[in-house]
Amino acid sequence: MTMIQWFIFFLIVQIIHFLGTWKLYKKAGRKTWEAIVPIYNAVILMKIINRPVWWVVLLFIPIINLLMFPVVWVETIRSFGKYKSLDSILVVLTLGFYIYYLNYIENVNYLEDRSLKSRTELGEWVSSIVFAIVAATLVHTYFMQPYTIPTSSLEKSLLVGDFLFVSKFHYGARTPMTTIAAPMVHDSLPFIKAKSYLNKPQLPYFRIPGFQKIKRNEIVVFSWPVDTVRFFFDKSKIHIDKPIDKKSNYVKRCVGIPGDSLEIRDGYIFINGKQTVLPDRAKPQYMHKVVTNGQQLSAAALKRYDITEGRLEGDYYILNLTDENAARLKNNPLVKSISKELTPSGNYNSRVFPHNKQYPWSDDNYGPIYIPEAGKTVELNSKSLPFYKRIIEVYEKNDLTINGDEIYINGELATSYTFKQDYYWMMGDNRHNSEDARYWGYVPFNHVVGKPVFIWFSWDTNGQGLADKIRWDRLFTTVHGSGKPVSYLYYFLGVLVLWFGFSTYRKRKKEEG
Repeated sequence: MTMIQWFIFFLIVQIIHFLGTWKLYKKAGRKTWEAIVPIYNAVILMKIINRPVWWVVLLFIPIINLLMFPVVWVETIRSFGKYKSLDSILVVLTLGFYIYYLNYIENVNYLEDRSLKSRTELGEWVSSIVFAIVAATLVHTYFMQPYTIPTSSLEKSLLVGDFLFVSKFHYGARTPMTTIAAPMVHDSLPFIKAKSYLNKPQLPYFRIPGFQKIKRNEIVVFSWPVDTVRFFFDKSKIHIDKPIDKKSNYVKRCVGIPGDSLEIRDGYIFINGKQTVLPDRAKPQYMHKVVTNGQQLSAAALKRYDITEGRLEGDYYILNLTDENAARLKNNPLVKSISKELTPSGNYNSRVFPHNKQYPWSDDNYGPIYIPEAGKTVELNSKSLPFYKRIIEVYEKNDLTINGDEIYINGELATSYTFKQDYYWMMGDNRHNSEDARYWGYVPFNHVVGKPVFIWFSWDTNGQGLADKIRWDRLFTTVHGSGKPVSYLYYFLGVLVLWFGFSTYRKRKKEEG
């Protein structure tokens, strides 16, 4: 839906509200016209149902409002004496239209000083649960979202089993586009794995302004642009069309920002012709062929060199190593030789973006490639179109047709194209074990979810025993920054003890008073 369509929809909602409540407004001692003025009518309604005015804000926050509408409907009928469970069920099941029955047919009286306390214990529980969900959804959607690292694409920086807090406000929170969805879950419901949302209706894309732009080499969480799987790790061949905000969430390092020229030479990234300098916490890894003198490397030796991925193939190893670890391992007396397993360019690989035979690149020798920037214009021809075809058609929603050497956009002959939004190039530090931009291309800014800022827990499934499975040194550490990560666990526990002590003291004083 366009903004104009949503504006019309908003006006229709206001008319529906007016027609269903104007008599109730009068019975509550208000003026008839107060029921039709947008926003103001919601403020007056809060006064009628004896609820705080700030609830009005919740009614205009996407997704949160879907949770709040049933609450307001129930509170409205209770303000006119309808406290029975059947009444509450009817107003919810009829999507609020039960209020029309009270407005026009039943002679109800306004309860000005009604008690806001639930009349049953069950009602109290339901009320508490609803507002807990509202509060959690508000935080999850607009401020901070929990996220789990499922793969090793950022190994050494972020480990499989790290539990993160992802900030929504650094780059600006993206308001939900999917209006009907289960709260607090992503694309599927827990356990049963059923779809957790309806594709329609959809809200237009909108992002609350953030206080920083994505910086080169920052770790970013984003919606996987080419996602068509039912849920993360789904291996079936069933493909579905997902809304942007319900696509699988990926986490990678942003190695290229809008306007950059990116190239990969023998596994190393070059930006605008210069080899990029990664943060000291970034540990790029590559598969290496390691030949020994016939003896096998022990598990203790592999752990000493911080080797977590690899395999033995006959008389040699294929091990995933950083350059630093490869240099250290080379000095081991058991090792005869180490060579990095790099794939040269020159042979077309259909897996590699832009999936065109004009560009016989590999994952280790790639580019150069331009990272599109909003407002910048590029020339369109048979050589450049493979890079921008998906941007034009899918991400920026144009009608693209090709007739021989001629390119038509929205029915008009086009020799150039101006980008409507910024794009980014996301890659994993685990260069030979990362499904990233080298295989599916650019990430549009409207797919960006947020910035991981904090590791609050870390679980190693390969650990022996509970104490060994918890990576204690990673608890309450920051994701970005330089130097060895520092745990703030004890600071957190200290604050927790102080807060518990203060709360106990305050409760005791209140009881004494």
